[in-house]
Amino acid sequence: MQATQRLRFSRTDSKEFFKTLNKRVNNYFKENQIEKTGNWKLYLKTVVMFSLLIAPYVLVLTLNISLWIKLLLCIVMGVGMAGVGMNVMHDGNHGSFSKYPWVNKFMGSSIYFLAGNVFNWKIQHNLLHHTYTNIHGHDEDLEAGRVLRFSKHAEWFPHHRFQHFYSVFLYGLLTLNWAVFADFQQMKRYTERKLSYLNSKRPSLQWTGLLLTKIMYFSIWIALPMFILDAPWWTVVFGFVVMHYTAGLILSLVFQLAHVIEDAEMPKPDNSGTMKNTWAIHQLLTTVNFSTKNKIVNWFTGGLNHQIEHHIFPHISHIHYTKIGAIVKKTAKEFNLPYNEYRTTRSALLSHFRFLRQMGVQPS
Repeated sequence: MQATQRLRFSRTDSKEFFKTLNKRVNNYFKENQIEKTGNWKLYLKTVVMFSLLIAPYVLVLTLNISLWIKLLLCIVMGVGMAGVGMNVMHDGNHGSFSKYPWVNKFMGSSIYFLAGNVFNWKIQHNLLHHTYTNIHGHDEDLEAGRVLRFSKHAEWFPHHRFQHFYSVFLYGLLTLNWAVFADFQQMKRYTERKLSYLNSKRPSLQWTGLLLTKIMYFSIWIALPMFILDAPWWTVVFGFVVMHYTAGLILSLVFQLAHVIEDAEMPKPDNSGTMKNTWAIHQLLTTVNFSTKNKIVNWFTGGLNHQIEHHIFPHISHIHYTKIGAIVKKTAKEFNLPYNEYRTTRSALLSHFRFLRQMGVQPS
């Protein structure tokens, strides 16, 4: 994907929505004398998520158990991989895991357990997605090549008529695609466009780091098990794919329910490249919450079901979203602005696949 236009957000907010909201959220933390970053709840969750990922891996390598049990352990590893991504890596790379930058950097590097790359992720997610949310041609999260159509502004192909049926089978390939193809394609694209973030290394170091981490990753997850286990090579590869498919399916569905869904707008800039709304109001219009009253969903998804709060305050750890969510919702209502949310995960999933069906209809 290549952005063709430089965008600006409107600076006119006569109602001063964000100024009011920001003040109220800051007062919440000040009055309760708490940090905006993580606390013991996040640290405990980090131990649990890494345990779900690493403990089954150790058991597979050390215990003489059946292939079926090993397969189940690979699924658990996939759940742990998704959990690390949503709860640890995500906060770390947003700088909200800890008040100490080195801790954020260390936890952010857990993306290598997902076969991803910090440089690519920060460009795609922090820079492009969080800045240009749901803007076709700028937000790469809307791009799926020709296979899927996530926006009414994207080109339509006949096979899109069936995408609400086949999409879910492709979602599981997300992290596997990162591992094998996407990181190399993104690195090439971002370095050519001279995209970077604060403290980015020069391109030659980025490429060296990418190659070394990929070699280490495949050595740990494929080469080492092949060397240790007395099992056919294809069983190791199959277990690796099952782990990734589980993680990819979870991550894809959680991400899609926030933006690729019926209530999320996909606005376009005017001819001058200016968006109609301010950045904060744009986030309200293009982002959706789901299942925010469900404690299990809140805990496991790392607050990614509170996408409205996350997009307006990405520097605040997800463990605070439930509390500040009430402030955001109240303020949006006062300013007569939308606060889109689905009561359950099921209703959000149904809306997502209805939206895919709508995007699969040939434009008139």
